[in-house]
Amino acid sequence: MSTRTTTRTTRPTRSEAAATAVTSANGQAAPAEQTVPATVTTAMRERIVEAAAELTVEGGWSSVTMGRIAERVGVSRQTVYNEVGGKAELAESLVLWELGHFLEAVNAGFDAHPDDLPTAARDAVRRVLERAADNPLLRAAVSASEGADTGLLPLLTTDSASLSAAAAVVIELRLGDYDHGIEGHRLGGMVDTIVRLVVSHVIRPSGTPAESAELIAWLVERTVDPRD
Repeated sequence: MSTRTTTRTTRPTRSEAAATAVTSANGQAAPAEQTVPATVTTAMRERIVEAAAELTVEGGWSSVTMGRIAERVGVSRQTVYNEVGGKAELAESLVLWELGHFLEAVNAGFDAHPDDLPTAARDAVRRVLERAADNPLLRAAVSASEGADTGLLPLLTTDSASLSAAAAVVIELRLGDYDHGIEGHRLGGMVDTIVRLVVSHVIRPSGTPAESAELIAWLVERTVDPRD
């Protein structure tokens, strides 16, 4: 069983992690000409992304246009473009926004088991997979792979670098709470592997959330080297 170190790593809130992830993914800061307060901008961006999520669930990603988003939010199309860029940037922001909700499940699993890393991993993965099973946005993205409406799916699979990197940052911070014994030069690779494995089970489940969580926790336990 793994134990916590005396020094705990401070982790970002979901909003802080999401903001960092979106900025890194987009590779740019907010437009220089933007003069509204940052808090207002964040709230507006969130409303736009939420509207995009609603429209995707209702009619698929191909039905989402900047005009429809603007109409639903009650702003101009130019405001939508100013906040999120084009549709490709919106897709990435939407995926990262939804990832923030999944990371809440990850944090809940770790918080529930602060002294036992394998059990925390099992609980975190189970929570993520259970959320995925009932997530209408994710189901809409995955089901679209049967036809031509595949705009979001690559961001979860072949082009998932931003998603994996954002998730890895949060998980590595949480691992700082445990005396896991994993060598520093191997930690990033291990976390990346686990994230990709979980994403594959999210997209194409091979069992129940509990069964998949048990398998992944077993892998984590075989990797951990407790220093008691």
